[in-house]
Parts: sequence; C-alpha cells; structure tokens
Amino acid sequence: MASSTLICDTEAWKDLKDHLDDIKKTHLRDLMSDTGRCQSMMVEFDGMLLDYSRQRATLDTINKLYKLAEAASLKEKIHRMFNGERINSTENRSVLHVALRASRDAVIQSDGKNVVPDVWNVLDKIKEFSERVRSGAWVGATGKALKDVVAIGIGGSFLGPLFVHTALQTDPEAAKWAKGRQLRFLANVDPIDVARNITGLYPETTLVVVVSKTFTTAETMLNARTLREWISAALGPSAVAKHMVAVSTNLTLVEKFGIDPNNAFAFWDWVGGRYSVCSAVGVLPLSLQYGFSVVEKFLKGASSIDQHFYSAPFEKNIPVLLGLLSVWNVSFLGYPARAILPYSQALEKFAPHIQQACQLMESNGKGVSIDGVPLPFETGEIDFGEPGTNGQHSFYQLIHQGRVIPCDFIGIAKSQQPVYLKGEVVSNHDELMSNFFAQPDALAYGKVTFILSLLIFPGVD
Repeated sequence: MASSTLICDTEAWKDLKDHLDDIKKTHLRDLMSDTGRCQSMMVEFDGMLLDYSRQRATLDTINKLYKLAEAASLKEKIHRMFNGERINSTENRSVLHVALRASRDAVIQSDGKNVVPDVWNVLDKIKEFSERVRSGAWVGATGKALKDVVAIGIGGSFLGPLFVHTALQTDPEAAKWAKGRQLRFLANVDPIDVARNITGLYPETTLVVVVSKTFTTAETMLNARTLREWISAALGPSAVAKHMVAVSTNLTLVEKFGIDPNNAFAFWDWVGGRYSVCSAVGVLPLSLQYGFSVVEKFLKGASSIDQHFYSAPFEKNIPVLLGLLSVWNVSFLGYPARAILPYSQALEKFAPHIQQACQLMESNGKGVSIDGVPLPFETGEIDFGEPGTNGQHSFYQLIHQGRVIPCDFIGIAKSQQPVYLKGEVVSNHDELMSNFFAQPDALAYGKVTFILSLLIFPGVD
C-alpha cells in the first residue's frame, strides 16, 4: 500500500465495515458457546497464554483483520524496523529498541553499521560500573559507600524504569540483591516530588543518575540542578563528580554540568524515549539497585518476545493479535477506552507505562496519518487501569453496568510472595485468581456485551 493511500480506502477496511452488521447481531454468550471458536482464540508462547475468545469477534472477523494487516503491509513494516530502515519518517531515524536487548552475536544494521557491538559496549560499561558501586569499590566524596540512587528523568525515561523497578521489588531473587539499597525516581518539577525523593536520604551515601539524551530537557535539568545543589551544599561542589552520573549523548553539556564525561552512559538516536527502558535509561539505575545479572534476565525476556513478534505467523503472534484487536475495537466498534487490569500488585505501574509507551495514547494519539492527512475514522485509545482487586472497588461498576469498555485482564500463575493462612480454604493468591477468572466471565455472560482479553503469565505476581 502506497504511503499516500489511507488504510480506510482499502478493500480490507471496507470489508470489515460491512462485517459490522453481522457482529451487531451477536452476543458474547452465544460466541462463547462455540467451543471450536474459543479454542482457536488461544495462543501460547514462552509460558504466556493469550485468550481473546471474549472479544466481540468471530473467526471471520479475525481473518478479515489479517487481511487488513496485509493491506497495511504490516509484515513488511516489521521487517523494515528490524532491518534498521528509517521508519520514523518524521525524524528520519531508525527505530531499533529491539537492538537494545539483542544477543551479543546478533547483527542489526542501522545505516550500514551493526549497532549490537555498541549496545554491548554500553551494557558492559554499566555492568562494570554498577558492580563497583555495589561492592563499595566506588565511594562517595567522604569515602562512604553509595547505597541509594535517585534517577532523574521524565516520560519514558521515568515511567519504564519505574514500572520494572516496581515489578522487581517483591521478586525474591531481586529483593535479595537489593537488600540495604534504595532506588527512587524523580520526574515532576513540583518541589514536593523533590522533597519526597530525598527524604530519609543523605548526600554522602546517594548517587544521582541524570537521564536526558540532549541534557537540555527542561524539567529533568531543573531537577538535576536542584539535586546538584543538595549535594554541593552538604559536601562541596567538587563532590558532584563522585555523586552524579549521566545517561546522555551530549558530553559537552554533561561536563559543563559538573559530571565526569567518563561517567556518562550513551544511547542513540534510534532509541525512542518511550521505548528506552532496555537502554542505559533503565538498565543503569536498575542494575545499581538489583545487580546486572537480574536486569540481564529482563533483557533476555524482552528479546524473546521481539523474536516472537518478528517471526511468528500473525495467527500465533501475540503482539500482532493484540494490536489488531485494538484497531477493531477503536476504529470499527467505536469503543474509545480500554481498561488494563493486572491482577498483580507488582504490576501496579503497568497501566501508566502503557499509556506512554507502546499503545494508543502518547505514541499513536494522533488524528492524522503519518503523512499529516486528517483521518476520517477514530484513532487512539484511552488506556487506564488499576490492579485487581483494587479496581473492583473503584471503577468496575462502570464496566459492568455503564459503558462498553474493552478490558485486558492480566493474571500471574505463581505469586512472588505466596501466603497460606491456617484454616483458610484457599491461599491469598488463589483468592486473587478466583477474582481474575470470575470478572471476565461475569462481563462476558452478562446482559451487556463486553470485550475482553486475558493474558496469563507463568512467573511471578
């Protein structure tokens, strides 16, 4: 499809529009009674299970969505991204966050250069530096070990690392390696956020990580200057070089700020801020808190889903299926919102991360095509959410009895912190998962039609 042609002008789009009349006659109660359909709408990969049988769609709908993906040249665009072509046309850049977690021997090209060795040079530098700090080989200006880290960033430089940090805090292995350490994230220029982040910390045992690609981001640099003053007032201006490091590409401004350029960790133009958690933006503060070996497991998990996205056929491709269903719900069924409902307190920061990162608000929250042409159909999605069961006492009334809101329920098979109380019929986690399974069924079989996806992960709550 030529870039000047709108997707809504294709036969595949028109076919889906015509198909709406068939769907309006359906109810999830009837769709769910078709065993063959339900079994066909389950996909497993690497211990994850996606069940999208509670979506308001038939197998015919899904096949028509595959044809829409073909009309949009989706497979070709995926290959172009992995091949390092400049698919970010507005900035004329590659989009290669997949290179950030590629194996050391992988080859991923950008402008004719394999970027993977550069990625691993930075990862090796992070590993060496974080181990020095954690072991006490790197000390502060007064000779004391640096036990606490404040990471300063905003947007993707804050939401992604915060989400992963929150998810790891209660993981037994990660918690063991983080014992005696603190990691905090400062994003808001509101001085209250500054006060909260430095309360209980001491400059002589604190390391500050300033995350700004250009070292000119207004909010980030104001907060960086604020903490520089906090350190200088207590320890003197010369202490800045021992207590502040940078994630940036602008070494001139890094040095001018008072940070040793040798303690700057690079990332590249082909790393979008909202996708940067696997770069030094996330890997450095997370490695300082948990150790590089723990963070490397996270990178390997991201690489695994990258390869699945790249190579799996669309009918087995979890990211593609979720993306197509989003298009179906927003642009065809006309549902403007989606609830992200992780039944795991460890994923409490998942919804805010998704809002900014990889779905339909900050990334794709536009009413025009990539060529700037106004679109004659609805795009973008209002993503919101709260962990279950908290959300059940917050906004589920609207979902059950008010508006039609597609929901993604995310469950975890095994808890990070299992609790078994004597005399209780089930464990706490079993009680949680009972809610996880009951809520989608209540919505699917109720009097109003709702649209749901279930994602179940094998690992940890």
